Amino acid sequence: MGNALAPEVDGREAGRNVSGAVLDISGVCKSFGGLKAVQSFSLRLGPGDLQGLIGPNGAGKTTCFNLLTGVYRPDAGSITLCGTQIVGMRPNSIARCGMSRTFQNIRLFGDLSVLDNVRVGGHLRVRHSMFSAILRSAGSRASEAAMRRRAMSLLTFFGLADRADEVARNLPYGDQRKLEIARALATEPTVLLLDEPAAGMNSGEKVALRDMIRRVRDEFKVTVLLIEHDMGLVMDICERITVLDYGETIAAGTPAEVQANPKVIEAYLGAEEGVHA
Repeated sequence: MGNALAPEVDGREAGRNVSGAVLDISGVCKSFGGLKAVQSFSLRLGPGDLQGLIGPNGAGKTTCFNLLTGVYRPDAGSITLCGTQIVGMRPNSIARCGMSRTFQNIRLFGDLSVLDNVRVGGHLRVRHSMFSAILRSAGSRASEAAMRRRAMSLLTFFGLADRADEVARNLPYGDQRKLEIARALATEPTVLLLDEPAAGMNSGEKVALRDMIRRVRDEFKVTVLLIEHDMGLVMDICERITVLDYGETIAAGTPAEVQANPKVIEAYLGAEEGVHA
């Protein structure tokens, strides 16, 4: 598939320094009442990076994703995406700047078709007006046709093209995970956030997921930040890993460096449940 599915260059490229960071997070903090959920969180991702964010339950990982995508606003700190400061932006505006995500608990439109779920993501990049859509102008029809072709290309990439007309909630669990990633890619992101994509998968599905994440990064030219509890998966595919514990960064480095870090062993990897804690 390769470049045929890669996102077209748009205005996001104008503010991007390809030699620097695509996503630059500096000193981000968030408290809920007296609870410091995230403290001085900093992270830098370059073009094409595949990094992991790990930590015990309640460490603040999903809170970080919610801060990045505008669900929460930081109490302090800055978040720059492709050269644009996004703190204070609404989630849809952040998505237009080039950030997309999946969720720990799948959030598909269950009563829509598989194809329509992907088309919903594609509507973020639609350029025709509501007026032209109502009148079904030639431009509107051409845009909708292009969106459908891209959606079908994405479904083909994920092996779901033959299920395009099925209702999304009827898909097997693993295919629903794939569909959620396909929908995220339909927004043509520069940065893709994956929140526990292996949750609920069996060992065979996890192996397939590992290969798929690599292919997504390579073929769609996206930067990937991954939250995942399966340490085997994280250590296998991530080039760098950041570890949170009680909202604080306790380690960052290569998989080998993180595995050998005493603070990580104590807080996470050394838990009684082992590497799947």
